[in-house]
Amino acid sequence: MRGWKWALPGLIAAVLLAGCKGFWDAVPSNGGGGGGGGTASGVFYVLNQKSGQVVGFSFVSGSSTPTSITGGAATLPASPLAMAISPNGSFLYVSTTVGIYLYTIGTGGTLTQGNNNQAISTDPAFAMAVDPSSQWLVEAVSGTAALSAIPLDPSTGLYNSSIQVATLTLPNTNVQQMAISPANSANPYVFVAMGPGGTEVIPFTSGNSTPLGSGANIPVTNSNGSANAVAVDPTNRLLYVGETAAVSATQSQPQTGGLRAFTIGATSLTEIAKTPYVSGGTGPAAILPTANGNYVYVANKAVSGSSTGNIAGFAITSTAGVYSLSSVSTVAAGLSTQGLAEESTGTYVLAVNAGGGPDLNTYTFDATTLGKLDAGNTTATGTDPVQAVAVAAVP
Repeated sequence: MRGWKWALPGLIAAVLLAGCKGFWDAVPSNGGGGGGGGTASGVFYVLNQKSGQVVGFSFVSGSSTPTSITGGAATLPASPLAMAISPNGSFLYVSTTVGIYLYTIGTGGTLTQGNNNQAISTDPAFAMAVDPSSQWLVEAVSGTAALSAIPLDPSTGLYNSSIQVATLTLPNTNVQQMAISPANSANPYVFVAMGPGGTEVIPFTSGNSTPLGSGANIPVTNSNGSANAVAVDPTNRLLYVGETAAVSATQSQPQTGGLRAFTIGATSLTEIAKTPYVSGGTGPAAILPTANGNYVYVANKAVSGSSTGNIAGFAITSTAGVYSLSSVSTVAAGLSTQGLAEESTGTYVLAVNAGGGPDLNTYTFDATTLGKLDAGNTTATGTDPVQAVAVAAVP
């Protein structure tokens, strides 16, 4: 057994590879299970970095091919970096090299730029997330180690000037991705993947005027590796981290990327047995836990011996409170797969590929093999090359 501990105010986190104790049981289901609600069920947006656009799509009744939304696209004032949708489904935030811009999501997914077309922040955020209360936009600027929580008015989506922006200095400047604990979490956190700097765990209390607490760090498994992707289970059971060089390569298994999983307890984060799991590629770039929490998918933008990416699926089980993951299947994607999302009806999984071939893949859940993804239609998200780097679905 190997392990280590680190301290947070109110949290002593133990990372143990030998096993864990937990309190939640997954309910078997064939994937899917996304919730409805929001202003536009089934709507999602793709961020095209090279063409400088955000483009909205939906699935028209009776068709399995995504259809672009009239009025659902926006040309950005500068090169885009990241985007996030508020959990209330009303607002889309897009970060660019000159700041963060607000768009109101209308009926059917139409976009209207807010704040008089001005940035709500001049930060060029590389990673962003809106907390479950839709009262805070948490963002990180890569290269500066700056993490900020921008107060929002949930009814307008605008910056709430009556509350000061909360800031925190991360221990590493290499920001990759961010995730926030879901609603009703007893112990909410912000999780930041920081490449070779591991994953930072930061207590987050939305009801406080200074919601960011003192952070602690989960080091990478391999000193030559990088924490590139992070996600949290919708019911706050598990934290997932995708790392490069996490698994020792063999002649029969040259894929060295790994998926780590940690139970989130009242006083600790505990790495479950047998992790890291082989992610199916050398570069895990995005992690998608399904809305029902029964499956998790890892997009690999690099796969040894192949020019295309792939998506590996895992089933999550719990026996006597001890969690484990088991491989379900792996399905091919496009070139340099970088983003995953599940649209709100729970029918489709979406993947975007920065290298194209295609820009957008859609997948459905197999009717026979639980958790298996079946390849569906492919779609261009603009006039190629567009470099689709992110996808976000309206909840």
